[in-house]
Amino acid sequence: MPSGGIFDVPSQEEHLKTLENKLLAGDLWDNPAGAQAILKEKSGIENSLNPFYSVEEKLEDLHILLELSEEEGGEALLKDAGEGVKSIVAELDDIELKCTLSQKEDKNNAILTINPGAGGTESQDWAQILMRMYMRWAEQKGFKVEVVELLPGEEAGIKSATLTVSGQYAYGYLKGEAGVHRLVRISPFDANKRRHTSFAAILVYPEITEDIEVDINEDDLRIDTFRASGAGGQHVNKTDSAVRITHMPTGIVVSCQNERSQHKNKAVAMKLLKARIFALKKKAQDEKMEEFIGEKKEIAWGNQIRSYTLQPYQLIKDHRTGLETGNVNAVLNGEIDGFIKQYLLLKKETKI
Repeated sequence: MPSGGIFDVPSQEEHLKTLENKLLAGDLWDNPAGAQAILKEKSGIENSLNPFYSVEEKLEDLHILLELSEEEGGEALLKDAGEGVKSIVAELDDIELKCTLSQKEDKNNAILTINPGAGGTESQDWAQILMRMYMRWAEQKGFKVEVVELLPGEEAGIKSATLTVSGQYAYGYLKGEAGVHRLVRISPFDANKRRHTSFAAILVYPEITEDIEVDINEDDLRIDTFRASGAGGQHVNKTDSAVRITHMPTGIVVSCQNERSQHKNKAVAMKLLKARIFALKKKAQDEKMEEFIGEKKEIAWGNQIRSYTLQPYQLIKDHRTGLETGNVNAVLNGEIDGFIKQYLLLKKETKI
């Protein structure tokens, strides 16, 4: 990407023209990998420019509406103009947010893992609520979500889950969600209706693409196969299709049992492993683990990045930014953009 960032439209347009000229070369497909790289880069620049073109077009339409509203009987158009202003503001907010995402991996898909803290069924249920929240958020953004691994709890909730969220800037948006999330509520599992505090940890990794090198020695891997658990059809449950990969030097263990074939599960597990190793290497370069996957602190009191209080009052507070909201239902249904934006803007200003 040319220097100047996402707001440097002229430079991006000039670079786009250069790529388009390269695509006209007669020997382009003599190197298929190179051609694909050019097409991918071209698509990325076009996706970056489209929001600017959209705002420009809407501004022109708004200008016309305002001119017409000044004429006799044009008052009715003012309402349409007001809606147009709201739409433009929303798009500019999104552009501003993307401007904070300057790391190379920010544009990548995200791998999100959820683990409950101590507390048995109560914390496992909270982990499942968080999984649903992030899945709803991703769907609202138009991202594709896939459950790669899911270990259900005995009574309710989940013991662990790994999701892939596919879409432009998925990792950049979600990286600030890494950390410990705390819930306070009247437990639905307590016959005495007492108030309980539960914790769950979120880790976020960028999915590794071809332009990010992660070298893995096959001799360092131990690959085990096992029978997939839970629902998944007769084929999944009756064959050793699930795959677990252990990276011996680091002790990292990943697994996948979502796909119907062992080959596909291994491919997904390798993708997860590369993401984990990439994050580990980044940690070695930067002492702040939260810069990439969030600080992996104890999943307990005092380490939370955000608190969700449902009783005796309703309030969600992000302890890093101070942002609060009483609309807990909306947040738990996926409306977390406010928290994401506030964190990314603050991070850009203060380097937290």
